[in-house]
Amino acid sequence: MRELLIGCGNSRRKKLGFDELEWGDLVTMDHDPNCGADIVHDLNKTPWPVQDSDFDNCHAYEVLEHIGQQGDFKSFFRHFYEIWRVLKPGGHLFATCPSYKSIWAWGDPSHTRIINAGSLSFLSQEQYELQVGNNAMTDFRWLWKGDLRTVHAEDDGERFTFVLKAYKE
Repeated sequence: MRELLIGCGNSRRKKLGFDELEWGDLVTMDHDPNCGADIVHDLNKTPWPVQDSDFDNCHAYEVLEHIGQQGDFKSFFRHFYEIWRVLKPGGHLFATCPSYKSIWAWGDPSHTRIINAGSLSFLSQEQYELQVGNNAMTDFRWLWKGDLRTVHAEDDGERFTFVLKAYKE
């Protein structure tokens, strides 16, 4: 199983998985040239230097809140498009970030974005079909062509943990 760990920093610990917590064929990516990542790259710069549909899973632990800016919907979709792009059909994103309820959500001066369960709705084509016109959900289908559907989402007040599945034709 080929896996991408984005924003790896100095840790190579696998925090989430379905049944296994050991890495398969791991590739790491980070902007810090001193952390020993396989790929040194600023995640804010797209496209990422990774092939399309190359990974079974992508992992992002405490990194997604550091890229883009709150309210910048174009960067939000651009970054999640990169995750969708590099995943194989049926591949998964395993991710953690601070809960919007946590003092660390905005307490850390390097955090630039909050991600919560509502944010994930905008990544699912299925959710657009269900919600647009029935509530206040903005229709970004003109911009967002990927499809990442929520498999799991849990917010314990400190950490928001989620798993998304890539749907591709």
